[in-house]
Amino acid sequence: MDIIIASFIEEVIVPKFNYWIYVILMMIGLFAMITKNNLIKKLIGMAIFQTAIILLYVSVGVKSEANIPIISHHGHQEHVENAQDEKHSSKLEVSTDDKSDKSDHHAIDKDKFANPLPHVLMLTAIVVGVSTLGLALAISQKVHGSFGTLEEDEILDQLKPGGHD
Repeated sequence: MDIIIASFIEEVIVPKFNYWIYVILMMIGLFAMITKNNLIKKLIGMAIFQTAIILLYVSVGVKSEANIPIISHHGHQEHVENAQDEKHSSKLEVSTDDKSDKSDHHAIDKDKFANPLPHVLMLTAIVVGVSTLGLALAISQKVHGSFGTLEEDEILDQLKPGGHD
């Protein structure tokens, strides 16, 4: 039995350890949002949940030893100038080998470049998350001013018909 557990840990948990941490963080945040009665504690759970999702997406977007996808068009400009020079000459000869060389020259190997889209989207998610948290905290202040508490059960009791004011 110990061998099975050890092999499970080595084969399943260790290679993707960061993902397991993110799932644990998500569950902590979800647990806080569902079970806590205090509105501030619910907001802290929401912030933990959002952070775990952002970390998950950034982690998915990471490639080891990948370059930044900045593609230079400098070589393309030289190709255009050479083509214009050839147009002015009396003959324009293009062999099939030249066409294959040109298409290979402009081919991009996607495995050598990091995809910036997940990171850019998560920057947006961070801004939205901070804005949401700030707005929720401001609303919590108003709720506390109106009801004198941030406990969900007490607020709901006051909202019921016949509840005390």
